[in-house]
Amino acid sequence: MAKSEEPITIKKYANRRLYNTGTSTYVTLEDLAVMVKEGQDFLVYDAKTGDDITRSVLAQIIFEQEGKEGQSMLPIAFLRQLIRFYGDSMQMLVPRYLEMSIDSLTQEQEKLRGQLRTAFGGALPFGPLEDQMRRNMEMFQRTFSMFTPFARNAAGQATQGEPEKPKAPAGSGVGDFDELKRQMEEMQKRLDRMSDKDKG
Repeated sequence: MAKSEEPITIKKYANRRLYNTGTSTYVTLEDLAVMVKEGQDFLVYDAKTGDDITRSVLAQIIFEQEGKEGQSMLPIAFLRQLIRFYGDSMQMLVPRYLEMSIDSLTQEQEKLRGQLRTAFGGALPFGPLEDQMRRNMEMFQRTFSMFTPFARNAAGQATQGEPEKPKAPAGSGVGDFDELKRQMEEMQKRLDRMSDKDKG
């Protein structure tokens, strides 16, 4: 994909119109979605305050795409889980984890597309890709379920709205702080290793 050396500046005005300073034309969210797909980098600024609002505009693009029939990609269970992480102690780990996961999925997708084109002469059966995506989602849910209070029934923890269950005796493995600490340290080590690998 062709990428410009410097991000294109998009200005958003009070009337919600978006102005592409690179082409000196007004653009829509759909135009910005096409730019993203073409690999063009851009930053969106509020024309009045100068604030960087790129994140919220990209979120709007996703919202628009999710609203189109047959375009939805984000499972409801994933969205609910994501909302639960806001304000949670694990919130700071989620962006990096998602970033690495989507990078990994992108790389695997390109590899898979190449293999499928070779094997099927251009036909792209998406069953294997869907399986990979499902496995990634299951891994995400397994990895983070131990850290969120909404999914700890198996560990003897109370869900929201339920009374706290009595703590199990020491050594039972339930509510074991040392074990939780060990898991968190192990997860941090994995994140560090993945980060080092990305840099390499």
